[in-house]
Amino acid sequence: MQSGVAALSALLNLLSRLVIIAAGIALVSLMVMTGWMVFGRYVLNDTPTWVERAALLTILFVSLPVAAVGVRERFHMAVEIVVAALPDRLREAVAIAVDLLMLGFGLIMLTWGDTLASMMWSFNIPLLGLPQGMQFVPLMICGALTAAFSAEHLLRRAANLPPIGQRAIGLE
Repeated sequence: MQSGVAALSALLNLLSRLVIIAAGIALVSLMVMTGWMVFGRYVLNDTPTWVERAALLTILFVSLPVAAVGVRERFHMAVEIVVAALPDRLREAVAIAVDLLMLGFGLIMLTWGDTLASMMWSFNIPLLGLPQGMQFVPLMICGALTAAFSAEHLLRRAANLPPIGQRAIGLE
């Protein structure tokens, strides 16, 4: 079981890195779009109206998937001071409960994101001409990644593999 979980972790590590790379590219494109908007407004005196909507959509595609990577690396949504004060057995139970809750939360985001995207797909985003359902695709991606990364934490625990992103409390 350990080798299978380790292989899954290696695959999810690659996926995590790809999400970070894609987010970096999206941030660069966001800077270019914003620069174009400022140039258009103040130099050309003709503001490109599509930029604001495109920037908002880009922010969704950056922030939500990276938040899921934060769940994997445990730099997102963590209140370690309370957990650190618990006895070891209780700390383990809380960690499992948190991973199960995050798995469920990810599946809910995926399911409802799909529902919202499906409902809004036939409408267009003004000025962009893209389906409004595109606004919910990052929510679905975040949900799927959160569920996968939470399941990975649970599988690693079951296979007695060291946790991912676990910081040594008090050593930062």
